[in-house]
Amino acid sequence: MFDRFSARVRGETDLLSSLCDTRQVSEDGFVIGFEIEAWLLDHAYFPSPINERFLETLSHPLVVPELSRFNVELNSDPLALSGDVLSRAMTGLSDLWTHCNAVAHGLDANMVMIGTLPIIRDEDLTPGNMSPLKRYAALNAEILRHRGGKPLVIDIKGEDHLHTEHEDVMLEAATTSFQIHLKTPARFAHRYYNASIMASAPLLAACVNDPFLFSRSLWEETRIPLFEQSIALTDYDGASGRVTFGSGYAQSQLLEALAENIAAYPVLLPILFDGPAERFDHLRLHNGTIWRWNRPLVGFEADGTAHFRIEHRTMPAGPTIIDMVANAACYFGVVHDMVERGFDERGGLSFIDADANFYNAARHGLDARLVWPETDGVAARDLLLDEIIPAAHRGLTAFDINKDDRDLYLGIFEARVRSGQTGAAWQRTELARRNGDFHDMMTAYCEGQRSAVPVHQWGL
Repeated sequence: MFDRFSARVRGETDLLSSLCDTRQVSEDGFVIGFEIEAWLLDHAYFPSPINERFLETLSHPLVVPELSRFNVELNSDPLALSGDVLSRAMTGLSDLWTHCNAVAHGLDANMVMIGTLPIIRDEDLTPGNMSPLKRYAALNAEILRHRGGKPLVIDIKGEDHLHTEHEDVMLEAATTSFQIHLKTPARFAHRYYNASIMASAPLLAACVNDPFLFSRSLWEETRIPLFEQSIALTDYDGASGRVTFGSGYAQSQLLEALAENIAAYPVLLPILFDGPAERFDHLRLHNGTIWRWNRPLVGFEADGTAHFRIEHRTMPAGPTIIDMVANAACYFGVVHDMVERGFDERGGLSFIDADANFYNAARHGLDARLVWPETDGVAARDLLLDEIIPAAHRGLTAFDINKDDRDLYLGIFEARVRSGQTGAAWQRTELARRNGDFHDMMTAYCEGQRSAVPVHQWGL
């Protein structure tokens, strides 16, 4: 079965390459979408494994299960990137979030957006709390088979040191994110992919929201090393891991990253489909078991024409919907400006430096020092204020985004950078204020989230 699946992936990749060569992949304009991974918690802020009952009660096509019984995923409808799209995205996500919360409360639970839950316990991360979908059990079994039955090793050094071993992939369930989708014309897709890689570090530095895990103080965005290590096929896969920053920029086509999947990544889920090769079912499934922080995706237009999307996976869930829309606004604007100005092609930021920047930003947030062209290294805060946010304004203007929306959402992003109060910084300050009581800190965090006020204003 593995050989047959691999053969179909190769055949579909060749077919997609032929469609690219003959300009039969969509060149239509820019469309965006979002995924929010969220927690179901009890009133003590511990995981509540009720997603089956929650999803059955909710019965909403945009809300689906995740790996664990205490996580769910909220999705948005696709939206054309122009005009008042940011306000419409904000309204759609907020309305869906409010509806989900009402259902959760009816089941005596809370919905919370936070990347890593500070007080999660080992007993929460057991196979019994895995969602009952066959693909999750199969993924778990195949990863452990590749590891020869050896447990997964988590080793993260921050202010504290976390070293633990786990007999299954459930630690992956301790990471939840805000995933941004950007559909681009096929001929430019590789350039937006490269720009996304370059922009990842400064954007992440401003969005960090996960400084704690198992009550330990670790990275500003602990979700990054935790996810990478929680489903590694060897003790630590690094650049060739299933969760990875990648191996390099695309040179001329986004297809290059998908073609790399064949040689670089063994098949984990060899499910055979009966549909036509033009659906790319096997290519898409295989790609779905490779979690690049900027992941190329193949989707379809309404008429069935294949298109390319970039899935920007670097940002954590939370602290609020408006914070996440602000993060997305900055992402859309800066990558568009990079491509418009040719920075993605001649900017002089090597992939090695972009990679190092990313992990530096995950460790230190706004205190990170980043490599950037024409500098000797620059503080993340200064880079954001001097380069990234102005670029985002230019990019959103070029997309014809309403000025009021540009000013509102980029203003929120900028205010967070100027104040230094990221979600991670707020959690650290609040925990100290509450004498190290994580439950009190989570109570305050959830109150802030319910207020819908952006995190830079919490406590003011």
